[in-house]
Amino acid sequence: MIGVELLIPLSLGIAFVFMVMPLFIGYFKMKKMGQAIREEGPEGHLAKSGTPTMGGVVFLTSILLTSLIVGAWQKEMSFSFWSILFIMFLYGLLGFLDDFIKVFKKRNLGLNSKQKLIGQIVGGIILYTVMKSNGMTDELYIPVIGTINLGVLYGVFAVIWLVGFSNAVNLTDGIDGLVSGLGMISFGTYAIIAYKQEQYAIQLICLATVGALFGFLVFNKKPAKIFMGDVGSLALGGMLAAISILLHQEWTLLLVGLVYVIETLSVILQVASFKLTGKRIFKMSPIHHHFELSGWSEWKIDIVFWIVGLVMSAITLGILYN
Repeated sequence: MIGVELLIPLSLGIAFVFMVMPLFIGYFKMKKMGQAIREEGPEGHLAKSGTPTMGGVVFLTSILLTSLIVGAWQKEMSFSFWSILFIMFLYGLLGFLDDFIKVFKKRNLGLNSKQKLIGQIVGGIILYTVMKSNGMTDELYIPVIGTINLGVLYGVFAVIWLVGFSNAVNLTDGIDGLVSGLGMISFGTYAIIAYKQEQYAIQLICLATVGALFGFLVFNKKPAKIFMGDVGSLALGGMLAAISILLHQEWTLLLVGLVYVIETLSVILQVASFKLTGKRIFKMSPIHHHFELSGWSEWKIDIVFWIVGLVMSAITLGILYN
């Protein structure tokens, strides 16, 4: 897709969210249902208690409908197209069940970690199986080292990649607008990579996602009128991992998604340090909370982290196509 055609999935993605989100927010407010804020989080977040959540339902539906409409029109429904939408649906469903239990059943913890992990692993296994049945190789390209054929171990890698980045984006979704903006940058970058590879079905989904997230950011920016919930963040992370795999540019996600990686590492380091020494490295993890407690506003964190995402995406594209 080139030229004016690019505007179609972007515009449809935005338009659907703009039309439906106010109704979605209104329904949650009418029913007086919203996000329960955990007491161990930053004290300033307690004021957000009761804010509508599960906004991911709307923008994921927008991505799905836009992709199907434009994909059918452009005849771009490849196995990669269906694979990404499958991961989006499955990981989104896991997040939806988690959010549903929290909001409607009034259980603050939702699904337990084992239940979510099993679902994520199953999704990874199915994706790998579909890839193999469509002739995709088990080769993994690593810069400097080169291409390595991992054999069946590539399946293990694919599962770890999907689970890891799904949870990484979920951890990053802790302040207003952060993941919405980062997601636009990440998926926009992969739209360019997909275009360069002439993988137009993947490019289409990436553009639909950028449009839907732009529409969502209008409602999710500080002060957020709605949160995306696990339904949105788990799906977005799974989609990014699946796209990097299907483009055979897995390593790029470590750069394009550097913020997600750092957020996850901050949690791992915090837990390890506390268990080993009884001391914490950060004031609070994930690391965006550390900056909050250091006096940064949510807007400042958003902008700085978005800039990091933009710079790392530019570096990635420079490495690939310079």
